[in-house]
Amino acid sequence: MAGAAESTVVREDTSTYEAVAGLTVGLAAILFFLGLAATVDIVSVTGTLAGLGTLTALGLLLVVMGLAVVAFGLASYRGIFPTDPRASAGLVAATLFSGLWFLVGALVGSETLGLGFGGGLAVGLLVGAVGFAATALPREDIGSTLPAGALAVLFGLVFLLGVVGPEWSWSPASFPDSQSVTFFARTIAPFAVILSALVVGWAAAKAYGGFGARGRHLGAYLLVYLNAIAIIAVLVALVAFVVVKGFAPVTESVTVGLGVGPATTIALFGFSYEVVWPVNWPFLMNGASLFTDVTGVFPAIVGTAWLVVGAVLLAVPLGVGAAIFLTEYAEQGRFTRVVEVATNALWSTPSIVFGLFGAAFLVPRFTPQPQKSLLAGMITLGFMLLPLVVITSREAMIAVPDEYRDASAALGVSKWQTIRSVVVPAAMPGVVTGVILGVGRIAGETAPLLLTMGGGSFVGAGQRAKVLDSFQLSLSPPFVTNPELTQATTALPYQLYQVVLTGTGETAGVTDITAFGWGTALVLLAVVLLFYAVGIATRQYFRSKLTYE
Repeated sequence: MAGAAESTVVREDTSTYEAVAGLTVGLAAILFFLGLAATVDIVSVTGTLAGLGTLTALGLLLVVMGLAVVAFGLASYRGIFPTDPRASAGLVAATLFSGLWFLVGALVGSETLGLGFGGGLAVGLLVGAVGFAATALPREDIGSTLPAGALAVLFGLVFLLGVVGPEWSWSPASFPDSQSVTFFARTIAPFAVILSALVVGWAAAKAYGGFGARGRHLGAYLLVYLNAIAIIAVLVALVAFVVVKGFAPVTESVTVGLGVGPATTIALFGFSYEVVWPVNWPFLMNGASLFTDVTGVFPAIVGTAWLVVGAVLLAVPLGVGAAIFLTEYAEQGRFTRVVEVATNALWSTPSIVFGLFGAAFLVPRFTPQPQKSLLAGMITLGFMLLPLVVITSREAMIAVPDEYRDASAALGVSKWQTIRSVVVPAAMPGVVTGVILGVGRIAGETAPLLLTMGGGSFVGAGQRAKVLDSFQLSLSPPFVTNPELTQATTALPYQLYQVVLTGTGETAGVTDITAFGWGTALVLLAVVLLFYAVGIATRQYFRSKLTYE
């Protein structure tokens, strides 16, 4: 009976300990996201939070959180709660904490104590050494919680005591030309909160797991999850910001109904068709003109679409063909390794280098006189897309099990038929994934277009790239020509760049250039997402065919 009562008490104590540690982990996550919100002024450093000044509230939470984490370590060390700490927190944790405390000590020594750069460095080294020893030498429960909790308490007291207030600024005296370097509370305070939340959340997660192997895993998972969620939150915030800024200009004067849209004549292979659109969306259907109420981006949308189509038509057949040769025919040796290194290097090459290539080798070769053209832009972006198509296609084909090839060969199927009917279909979802990633990059590129394709900044709807209407047949080589491909045109990234150069004011019928720029950015984002959606749908189609078969 005594043993049963003792087990019940241990379970209750352990449950309380885990509950408080879990609450501390949750508080650390809340502080982490409050710090992120403060960096983009969603939470104002000069405003209020829960009835208190923002910095005061954040400082109070940091102190409470830091003291709680230190208490976890002491309770574990005294054996109040059952835990399984190791002999040390480890060299990695000790190195990280020594670096953090070195920065704190160096700043306090050089600025607060006025010891200058050399004195601050000495103080930083001393404090960093103490932080290293406090982490590496004690048992894991003390070494993990004490440095983390002390850091949070320090930052919290700095906020609570008003050392760093809402209007605080700092020009480091030890920096050369210090007047040109000034830090403000709206920058430093969110960074301190995020840093403290990460280290204290990590320590609290270890305490929740009882330290040891389980505690280390939970601490690592927390850091990974917080950073992953933060990345997603930042991306969502960026998209939301562009949507909020660009929604009004994009949707200006939109009307829906039969016959309200503009009449468009479509000529294809000698036949003409007139289409009256059931929607009138001026920003998407108009170009730049002094005679329209709303200036639109229709020519830029058309130019962007043709660029992507041309690049895909060039890169995908070449890339998939190269991947088939490298995977199925070429001997795996020095040659394939060189090609692999070369394709990886090309994919990481800056886009401006591809633009310079297009300007030097493509632009002079399409017309009697050097002229930027849509075709030069297509080929340049196609070369940018090609390395990624080769890389992803090759990896997708390597991932196809050899059993598929062996079974096909056992049935007497030729090697080419096996590749065409077995390997390529099985690898197609991976190939499409590579194309999706590549299209997302090239659709928003600006530097290559400046050097190879860029035409007018703000052009009328009638000046769009009319590629389908411009094919001409002849009896002499090259037999089929299209003058529209050799003309300069515009695209959404290029037009957005021109908007940034123009700045503010009125130009080409655009009364509010800033609003027009945000609208262009929103349309560009929507076009890129549309390409992603088409690619994802295509990938799902090929995956469903594989599953069905």
